[in-house]
Amino acid sequence: MTLRQYEYALAVAEQGSVTAAAELLHVAQPSVSQQIRGLERELGVQLFARTPTGLVPTVVGRAFLREAEVAVNAARRARATARAGADELVGELLVAAQLGLGTRQLPSALAALRRRFPRLEVTVFEEPNPAELERLGRRGVLDLVLVAAPCDEGAAEAHHLGDEEFVVVLGEGHRLLAADLVGLRELEGEPWVRFDRDSALDGVLRDVLRDHGLAPTTAARVSQAATAVRWAAHGLGVTLVPASAVPDGYEHLARPVFPVVSQPVVAAVRRGAGPAETALLELLRRETWHSAAAFAPAPGGPARSRVAPPSTTNPAPVV
Repeated sequence: MTLRQYEYALAVAEQGSVTAAAELLHVAQPSVSQQIRGLERELGVQLFARTPTGLVPTVVGRAFLREAEVAVNAARRARATARAGADELVGELLVAAQLGLGTRQLPSALAALRRRFPRLEVTVFEEPNPAELERLGRRGVLDLVLVAAPCDEGAAEAHHLGDEEFVVVLGEGHRLLAADLVGLRELEGEPWVRFDRDSALDGVLRDVLRDHGLAPTTAARVSQAATAVRWAAHGLGVTLVPASAVPDGYEHLARPVFPVVSQPVVAAVRRGAGPAETALLELLRRETWHSAAAFAPAPGGPARSRVAPPSTTNPAPVV
């Protein structure tokens, strides 16, 4: 078996056909078919089944493809490490962030990384569900993840980058915009723009409101922090998001809350990290992370106490 066969099989699984996989890989279709047939002969199993909608992995095929993906990612990392020099870094870097974390800091750090290493290919995505981040991490897919909860030290190295404070976003003309700080209990009776039920952001909101005796009325649920801010700005309801997740142009509608709601920002880096992960980690360390100190109340304002980040029912991601 070869890595090329692994890559061809993964492409067929992704595209659902040999023709589309060949186009993706920029190779001739017979070459892909030949490699897949040779792989199945060597393994003695059928990896794909033909259906009316295209080729789909069999049960055995799905199990094989999981391991093939790990092997291909490991090979890419090995190539990147071997070819990394003082002035050049090439290869692929896979980064994920828990929804709402590092919304401003991660793009800034990645832009600096790309300026330094223009041949480095970076794939980034946000994921609202910590359980899905854990699943991807256990498959060995991710190189670096931004999470709010500590990670499994046996599988990843955790680096505390800072603390992210949450702010409440209000609609234009809302009565509480006259205040510099908004007490959580002042939000009694407000409708809320919330997030998907299995997301970490909705877990924070749910636990904070419960801890302060508030029973929220849900006006809407969205899947992105920026969408929640925009909908709140139009008066659909109020929302609670990390400070850095407030898009440009909406800062005037955001207010810090008291008691303070904040959570740590942890970079979980896979063990045996290569030069790309190390470089990105150092750039993230240089970023400014929003903390309670950044939203200090005016003299004579109400006392504020830090609220520990609420726990969630999902385990911490493992990378």
